Amino acid sequence: MKNELLFGIQTNGIKHSHTDPMPDVDTRFQMVRDAGVFDYVDKTPDADQIKDFIKARDTYGYPIRAGGWFYELGGDETVLEHNLKIGQQLGSVVHNTQIKTSHADGHIVADDEVLEAYLRAAELGDKYGCIPCFEVHVNMWSEDFVRVSKVGRMVEARGVEFNITLDHSHVIFKMDNPCEQKIFDTDKKIASGELILDPFKPGNVISEWSEAGWVRHCHARSAIPNNPKNTLAHHPDGSVGRGIQYPFKKPSAGEYHADWNADTLEPWKEGIRILMRYHAKDPKAKLGQISTEFIPNTDYGEGCKYSLFEQAISCVEWMRAEWDEINAQANAS
Repeated sequence: MKNELLFGIQTNGIKHSHTDPMPDVDTRFQMVRDAGVFDYVDKTPDADQIKDFIKARDTYGYPIRAGGWFYELGGDETVLEHNLKIGQQLGSVVHNTQIKTSHADGHIVADDEVLEAYLRAAELGDKYGCIPCFEVHVNMWSEDFVRVSKVGRMVEARGVEFNITLDHSHVIFKMDNPCEQKIFDTDKKIASGELILDPFKPGNVISEWSEAGWVRHCHARSAIPNNPKNTLAHHPDGSVGRGIQYPFKKPSAGEYHADWNADTLEPWKEGIRILMRYHAKDPKAKLGQISTEFIPNTDYGEGCKYSLFEQAISCVEWMRAEWDEINAQANAS
């Protein structure tokens, strides 16, 4: 039997250019329906928007299958439970969970602290029927990619299933990127062979996480090796956006601040293929969905003139075609 794979969109990306106002909830669901390529939407709404999301869900027939938020250990534990309750109310099956690098008291969170946070989150997930998936993401504990596997093994040693959200744009943009590889001594780990970023090389970290059976949720936002920094946007300290978003579809003249080359997307595409190949043969069919996440934030698409929504549509069209081919091959063998 073929494994199912659904494709959705994070609702912050249901808009066109960065300067466009965010459409209201009903309009966003209508846009999703009219696009005709998505299976669900992805969002943990603010309290004052929950009723609007439920109404739109029921009106247009698109489930709110996933949501997510970011958390600081030592301060946001009650927030996680609150958001999982919202997930239960919306009918979400997974909650993308970002754990910040630093604890509320300022220290870098240790592996043991992430382990205990994960175990607590897993218990809450069982309680509310919405599974927390710890995300691979910059500015979070998991930006030190080697730690993800360490914590995963620690969780499994406790007899608990480890679930992550794979957003491999955060891996791909660090390839051939000297500035980004200085963070957490990534360059030294690559030089020693402890860490392999290139998805075309055996033993790469995307394959490691996929083959371990840890990926339950995925965010799809394309990026390329040494991704151009987002010089159109600045953080409060004056630094430019780190550059973790590259148009999937060729932008029109003047819509992107750097050169665009389709060939440079191949490493990112291979990351998706790796995950799909594993899912096609996974007897547990653990990966349930992939959400596109072309977003207007500073490190991503702030200042862009290309349509975030059109990028998501093109990305899903490509992913559906890849999945159909990969799944057909797996079931023919």
